[in-house]
Amino acid sequence: MTAQTIGTAVARQDDKPTPSKLIGNNRAELAQVMPSHMRADTWVRIAQGTVRRDPKLLEAANASPASLMVALMESARLGLEPGTEQFYLTPRRVKGRPEVLGIVGYQGLIELMYRSGAVASVVVEVVRDKDAFRWAPGRMTKPEHDADWFGGVETRGALKGVYAYAEMTNGSTSKVVVLGRDHVAKAKESAQGADSAYSPWKTNEEAMWLKTAARRLSKWVPTSTEDRRIVQGTAERADRPSLTAADVEPDPLDITGAVEVDDDAIDGEVVEDGGQQ
Repeated sequence: MTAQTIGTAVARQDDKPTPSKLIGNNRAELAQVMPSHMRADTWVRIAQGTVRRDPKLLEAANASPASLMVALMESARLGLEPGTEQFYLTPRRVKGRPEVLGIVGYQGLIELMYRSGAVASVVVEVVRDKDAFRWAPGRMTKPEHDADWFGGVETRGALKGVYAYAEMTNGSTSKVVVLGRDHVAKAKESAQGADSAYSPWKTNEEAMWLKTAARRLSKWVPTSTEDRRIVQGTAERADRPSLTAADVEPDPLDITGAVEVDDDAIDGEVVEDGGQQ
């Protein structure tokens, strides 16, 4: 959605439509940028249901419909389902005013890898203190990981590390990404607003560990030209503290010009700029 299109879409709120109605009113614009395999009607219903179910998100969408539409357009152009671990819709406050921020989740990054056609499977797992984990770079093609998969934190212990790799359709194994607590802690420190109550680092820490590894893996997995643009661009854009109308390019695939960021700056999910929780 271009800045002009977003302006037109939000201008339709003159009659104070609900966020759900606003999404429905802009179905055509959202469908225009979706990948061809997506069903627009289903996607729109998912988006509407997500906003209706979360009071904080609904408040932010009512207060800032423009930020809602920017987040949804990003989700639509990537072909990811909003309000899921593919693409989070999160409330935040900027100068005390609620807004909506869209964040690509680890499952979204994995989905984009699969679309290349070069990936047969993707493995992304956390390692906990009581798990048995073995990895010898140069002597093993992939890690060995045994755990009580049905056990909780008390059984498996605290988060210790995370790893990711892909099995390619030609039978080979991609580079294996293995990160410890210090690597993830450094990524979290680089994330603006990570200590906010709204941040996924607070609400779903394990998912953010998984995303940290998935993002690193996305730089090593072979993809088609089209999907390389999406995967690399998404990994970078997800680190930015916010998206505005000016950030959304007319071409839904041409996001290779995204600003480069430090490899450890994983997520700028939530920005509290002088506002109150």
